[in-house]
Amino acid sequence: MNRTHVAGKNKGQIMLYALSTCVWCKKTKQLLDEMGVEYDFVEVDLLQGEERSRATDEVKKLNPRCSFPTLAINDQCIVGYDEKRVKEALGS
Repeated sequence: MNRTHVAGKNKGQIMLYALSTCVWCKKTKQLLDEMGVEYDFVEVDLLQGEERSRATDEVKKLNPRCSFPTLAINDQCIVGYDEKRVKEALGS
């Protein structure tokens, strides 16, 4: 799957599943950037074919409603933009 890696402080495994047109997804990326953490993200709507199916399946395992943003931080899943929960999960 075509993931984009963002360098920063290692706070564990952080994976953001987003849509390129989603305001809340953009805000979540901005929050992670401001916090200076290392993370990977994929914009699911820009994927095609099997790659898109695989990404959608991964999101559904974390978030059965398959809504965005879906943020996996280590063993936690945060659905939607939730600044407080993100900061708590990352110890900030």
